[in-house]
Amino acid sequence: MKRLSYIITTCFVLLSTLSIAQIKNAKIETAKVNGNCGMCKRTIEKAGNVQNEAQVVWDADNQRASITYDAEKTTVDTVLKRIAQVGYDNEKYLAPDDVYRNLHDCCQYDRKLKQSKPKTKTDEHSQHDHHQGSSHQGKQH
Repeated sequence: MKRLSYIITTCFVLLSTLSIAQIKNAKIETAKVNGNCGMCKRTIEKAGNVQNEAQVVWDADNQRASITYDAEKTTVDTVLKRIAQVGYDNEKYLAPDDVYRNLHDCCQYDRKLKQSKPKTKTDEHSQHDHHQGSSHQGKQH
């Protein structure tokens, strides 16, 4: 039984290496991607993988995805957007709430990244003093 397991593992590693070898102009980056289980792994990797363009390997233990991609065909942002669209928050994009709610119960991770939203234009402008140095005071538009 151990021998069969070893053969299957070896075949998997070889197939993974061959698919990565097909990605030209390869860049490799890692990113935080939330998830819990083997079902999450399959969904995350399936969403991120595009033949000859991107290969994603997600590690459940450390919640990190290794993303190998062809820099002339795609970006790491594009891959992370695809992953978010299937329900998995990551360091750059949040999954839509309705998609997250439809994940299987075992796949609904603690949404820690949801709490740290990126600044909106309103937030950026709240830092400015609107009365100081305005050249438009008293003018009608």
